[in-house]
Amino acid sequence: MNIYRAAFAAGFGRAVRQPGDLAVRAGFYLLLLLTFAALWNAATAAQGGDIEGYTFAALVWYVVAAEGAVNATKPRLIEEIGDAIGSGLIAVEMLRPVSVVGFRLAAETGEALARVLAVVVPGAVVVLLAEGPPPSSAGALLAVPSLVLAFGCNLAGQHVFAASAFWVNDAKATWFLYQKFVFLLGGMLLPLEFLPGGLEFWARTLPFWTMAYAPARLLSGRAEPMLLLGQVVWLVALVAAALAVFGAGERRLQVAGG
Repeated sequence: MNIYRAAFAAGFGRAVRQPGDLAVRAGFYLLLLLTFAALWNAATAAQGGDIEGYTFAALVWYVVAAEGAVNATKPRLIEEIGDAIGSGLIAVEMLRPVSVVGFRLAAETGEALARVLAVVVPGAVVVLLAEGPPPSSAGALLAVPSLVLAFGCNLAGQHVFAASAFWVNDAKATWFLYQKFVFLLGGMLLPLEFLPGGLEFWARTLPFWTMAYAPARLLSGRAEPMLLLGQVVWLVALVAAALAVFGAGERRLQVAGG
């Protein structure tokens, strides 16, 4: 466990030592926040004050968490992992007496924590000053651990998808597909309640809702602890899946003589 704690600390420190990257992320995040605020202001006004039970203030707080959770992770992490597999770097890492997936997840989680603090804190301050506190203090408290679980699920899910590079040469298409799943089925662009019935069913069935919708739903005023339980269950499942597919990839390399 000391190794994984060290990896987490190293990842956090690495992100903190890149203030330029954090500043760009924070600036882009605030731009997205202002853009969505303008869109939801117009939409709620046209609908008489709320949409599917979400007021304008609730939707702005929703955006704070949804965009923050997704912005915490590297945008092209799947592609980076795919390149590491293709170049043989992962094969070298597999020679170490630690789990490749565990070590990488610990480091990426450290980086993601630094990024989420850098974007969500200023975003929350801006919305607090402009619209007041979150609609539910209980929901806001639950949203804090939910944010951590959200990018944890996202990182584990990206490792699952990236493992396709053990069998295909390019992970770019996998990254593109995964990104669209998170944007739409994950609730990053819209609350799941806004989706058509069939699409909403699949969004709630697949794990992507854990990566943006869960903390956003909580911060928008819904104190629903079951969302946290669902995130924990999916996190365990996604980490297990990542370990399984990387294990299968390692066996493939051994058979192929890699």
